[in-house]
Amino acid sequence: MSASDLHKQREILFSKFPPGQLPEAADHLEQVEQVEVALKLDKRAIEVAYDLRQHTLEELETRLRDRGFHLDNTLMSKLMRALIHYVEDTQLHNLGAHDRPLKQSHEAYIQAWERHPHGDRDETPPEWREYK
Repeated sequence: MSASDLHKQREILFSKFPPGQLPEAADHLEQVEQVEVALKLDKRAIEVAYDLRQHTLEELETRLRDRGFHLDNTLMSKLMRALIHYVEDTQLHNLGAHDRPLKQSHEAYIQAWERHPHGDRDETPPEWREYK
């Protein structure tokens, strides 16, 4: 995967209401390191450019929602966002697939095994185990 594949340029569309939220949202995103922001008032959108290794569109949208901004919720916007989130997650997964240490992948199985009742537990109450 080349560096140009990791540099993303996306538009975040906003709802009509409340009016005037775009400049404030752009100011908020400009505070995020390594994110370039440009207003597109005619489209009610903010164009963001970022490196996928640093940020994802889903993360940036979550930041905006957490601050009370209202994104466009038309069906087409939701479908496009879901597709972009999926593609970016897949790219990140493919980037880290070879670098992931083996120990970390087994930790989830170890924790699941410890919580799963698999017959090697002594169900006897502690006071009965020590009875002599």
